[in-house]
Amino acid sequence: MPRVKRGPKRKNRRVKILKLAKGYYGMKSRGHRIAKQQVEKGLNSAFAGRKDRKGDFRRLWITRINAAARLNGISYSQLIAGLNAAGSLVDRKVLADIAVRDAAAFSALVASARTGLEKMKKEAKPVAAKEAVVADPKSSKSRRDAKQLASQ
Repeated sequence: MPRVKRGPKRKNRRVKILKLAKGYYGMKSRGHRIAKQQVEKGLNSAFAGRKDRKGDFRRLWITRINAAARLNGISYSQLIAGLNAAGSLVDRKVLADIAVRDAAAFSALVASARTGLEKMKKEAKPVAAKEAVVADPKSSKSRRDAKQLASQ
């Protein structure tokens, strides 16, 4: 079988790796084998970093919304619950931008969240005391409680 000399493919592949490793310290930028390991590690870290950045921004938006909401006398969780109850489709990114740039519009959103919370509280039914006790027929304590409720 004749010998295959591969041409410039090997050099091109190594040059590509060393180009990606430019700026690394020591043999990580000069030696192909070590540079290849470091480039792979760097690309994996870059991939994970892009995912982490999304969570970092969400955390920032929540912090900004919470600060603006507390200036308007409502907590972050109540604001989000009220906006959901009011049927608002504004996401956290837009809410944070409104909170930073336009305080009057954010106050209007807080007012709609408050009306949504009130509407949600009116729709919630109060639980009757007799319905709240769940009796286990095998338990003597639950039978005694059920008799007491029945006698009242």
